[in-house]
Amino acid sequence: MPMLNFTYHNPVKIVFGRGSIAQLPRLVPADAKILMIYGGGSIKRNGVYDQVIASLKRNPPAEFNGIEPNPRYETCLKAVEQVKAEGFDFLLGVGGGSSLDAAKFIAAASVYKGKNPWDMMTNWARVPADSLPVGCVLTLPATGSEMNGGAVVNREETKEKLFFNSPHSFPRFSILDPEATYTLPSRQTANGVVDAFIHTTEQYLTFPADAPLQDRQAEAILLTLIEEGPKALAEPRNYDVRANLMWCATQALNGLIGCGVPQDWATHALGHELTALYGIDHAQSLAVVLPGMLRHQRERKRAKLLQYAERVWGIVAGTLRVPQPGPEEEDARIAQAIERTEEFFRSLGVGTRLSDYDIPAEAVELVASRLEKRGVKLGEHGDLEKKSIVEILALRV
Repeated sequence: MPMLNFTYHNPVKIVFGRGSIAQLPRLVPADAKILMIYGGGSIKRNGVYDQVIASLKRNPPAEFNGIEPNPRYETCLKAVEQVKAEGFDFLLGVGGGSSLDAAKFIAAASVYKGKNPWDMMTNWARVPADSLPVGCVLTLPATGSEMNGGAVVNREETKEKLFFNSPHSFPRFSILDPEATYTLPSRQTANGVVDAFIHTTEQYLTFPADAPLQDRQAEAILLTLIEEGPKALAEPRNYDVRANLMWCATQALNGLIGCGVPQDWATHALGHELTALYGIDHAQSLAVVLPGMLRHQRERKRAKLLQYAERVWGIVAGTLRVPQPGPEEEDARIAQAIERTEEFFRSLGVGTRLSDYDIPAEAVELVASRLEKRGVKLGEHGDLEKKSIVEILALRV
């Protein structure tokens, strides 16, 4: 099929590199009343907090902390109350994707005119055009939230994890200093690699469109993650490695590689349910689902899986011990590529089975039923129903 029509617009200013947090005074409006939004104590332990405060000493920000790794709706509403009560007009998200997502949601919810801001998560058209401006200081490369209009939020009351994506929620700027990632725990580093990897495959492993540039951009991201991910675990203070991972994660979900190509976000939909119900990390949930998704959908994704096997893993005709070229040999290449993908995740220390996280087998039916009830259209064809979801997750028990 030909390349799909698309409109691409990304207004985010990226300020990248060592010492870039010092540029905050040039990026935040001089007369802004700033609320800094962050999570726990990691930004204080790694020195980012001190750098932000020092750079904004002429216009010190107020603070709202306690954003969870999967930001909770209930916590975000407390920040909304503070914004409204004290009249903040600029939000600065500092941390990983959770803090950035929370800042974007709070920015929208603070001016939302409806009764229930959660409605924005089920109807993206309700995200206000006058959402408060947001700036970002990234410390954990993973979600790409620093360069997109998306925000993922958990609602504890209903055990839901939903997201919106709006042109009104792009950050005004994002600061990416690789040195801010030096002290990340190995688990978070590995999660970031897996998250960026699967963001890329969701836009790449579908069916062919005549978009060779986008394909090769996606393959470049995947190859770089495969090369640099293990290095980051072995050499956490290697600036070049951290810089490459940081830029990969941003490129994986800033919309560029998805221009004009079919996309499949079914792995994310199932993963969100697993996180909402059982509290596992986002990247962990994705690493559980993706191998099952690819195995179950291997015929529909056949052409791209063969391309992926060749260009990313170097598995070409004649490299496997199969008698002769043909469907069986192609099947073997596809199977090997999926196995190599799962092995890569496990080599980073990320589990790929429900049992790795003590998630019971009944999760299979529960997740499928919840998605069916919500009427979500899954897959690049929009036709994955409950039966398929059960079969996919059953492969991951």
